Amino acid sequence: MARLIYAMNISLDGYISDRDGKFDWSVPTPELFAAFNDLQRPIGTYLYGRRLYETMAVWDTAHLEPGGPAFIPGLGELEREFATMWRAADKVVFSTTLARASTPRTRIERAFEPDQVRRLKATSELDLTVGGPHLAGAMIAANLVDELQAFIHPIMIGGGHPWLPGDLRVPLELVGERRLGRVVHLRYRPS
Repeated sequence: MARLIYAMNISLDGYISDRDGKFDWSVPTPELFAAFNDLQRPIGTYLYGRRLYETMAVWDTAHLEPGGPAFIPGLGELEREFATMWRAADKVVFSTTLARASTPRTRIERAFEPDQVRRLKATSELDLTVGGPHLAGAMIAANLVDELQAFIHPIMIGGGHPWLPGDLRVPLELVGERRLGRVVHLRYRPS
């Protein structure tokens, strides 16, 4: 059975973006981007909400040409590696408003159905990730998420879009921790 992983960059005070939706405070270093790529290698399917899918869709055409420009200076090769993995994976976008997918290997689901995700986990050979705090919150509430990973950046942004829902109580077990320069990577499993 495949695992479902929820991993995000977060501020020390628990937000994935500020009140304006900006996350420029989480620009990765080469060490952090390499860790992101390590996380992506066993992923076969990305589960997204519409907003995060639209943000991530740039990876469909990013770095198609070897030696092409990097989004972040000094990360070109790491970004190309991520783009290759992203394009190779399936994407499922849960959205009531997205008319059509802009990337290959992508399907749109109009509603989140926990049993559908359970079947996907049971039949997938590779792991899945869920992206977007609202969709992840629904999947955590449905007891579908097998691991939560926080890449904690040393900044407090005072508000915005929270990483976790505020109305759930889920006991967690710390299963991994490491320092990636100024960022701390924590891994938890529901206990």
